[in-house]
Amino acid sequence: MSKPHRIALLAYDGCQLLDVTGPAAVFGAANEGRDHPVYDVEIVSPDGGPVTSNCGVALVSRRFGGQYDTLLVAGGSRGLKAVMAREEVRRWLLRVAPRTRRFGSVCTGAFVLAAAGLLDGKRVATHWASCQRLAEKFPAVTVDADALYVVDGKVWTSAGVTTGIDMALALVEADLGAATANLIARHFVLYARRPGYQSQFSPLLQVQTEADAPFARLIEWMQAHLAEPLDVPSLATRAGLSERSFYRKFVEATGKTPAHFVEGLRLDAARTLLAKGLPLKAIASRVGLRSSARLGQAFERRFGMAPSLFREMHSASVP
Repeated sequence: MSKPHRIALLAYDGCQLLDVTGPAAVFGAANEGRDHPVYDVEIVSPDGGPVTSNCGVALVSRRFGGQYDTLLVAGGSRGLKAVMAREEVRRWLLRVAPRTRRFGSVCTGAFVLAAAGLLDGKRVATHWASCQRLAEKFPAVTVDADALYVVDGKVWTSAGVTTGIDMALALVEADLGAATANLIARHFVLYARRPGYQSQFSPLLQVQTEADAPFARLIEWMQAHLAEPLDVPSLATRAGLSERSFYRKFVEATGKTPAHFVEGLRLDAARTLLAKGLPLKAIASRVGLRSSARLGQAFERRFGMAPSLFREMHSASVP
């Protein structure tokens, strides 16, 4: 019988509760129904004992120490600077992280790893509101402001809060296969498992965050009708506006021209279909790009790689 994988979740006063409990719940669910547990999950902290999270819920922790298979650092706002400044935390991370099979962070936990120099030369994710700050404070780190989570070698980093669950599911998939990860997602009643390359903000959510955005319903309709003509005359008619008025108001609401916005919707949908293994010609037809050649040109322009390379990278389980 093999020993369980030891998982350490580094918490501290003021950490984001779900950054700890989300991944812990996923790893715990992987143990359900097994004769022997696959994961041994520990919440660790610099001092041990009760750790008060950002919402006041206390977590029982052990003082960090020992060796782990996987180490994840939780994010937080209150308390983040204090834990970054603690020399014993930096020394422990520098001693333990390189000897783990994989290590990483959830949300702004990336700041703690970056402060220890463990993210230099790496591509990482963090919460959208902290991307610029992380990039400016640690110029040796490449921040992917768009991804839900990023895997760079043995370093796994996720964006904000619930994306820690997405990343934990990917970790389980890497260990136990997609069937187990999908079963856990179903058990958690998740709407869908989100791949790491999916944007932190959907186009619809981006519009909804603007108080005066009048096009949320239209964009929702556009996402469901990508194969149909989505030119300015068609969209203006559907919105009940003149073409000139529609164009002006759409740019004001989204910050993008209708053509650029539509192409983004289509390419985001194409990424999902590529990861599912559909042929390029079929994907191009379904997302309204007409031909595989046109899909390839637009995809390379936006993502810097050919659709075939993207499919090769994302259609199989994470290595």
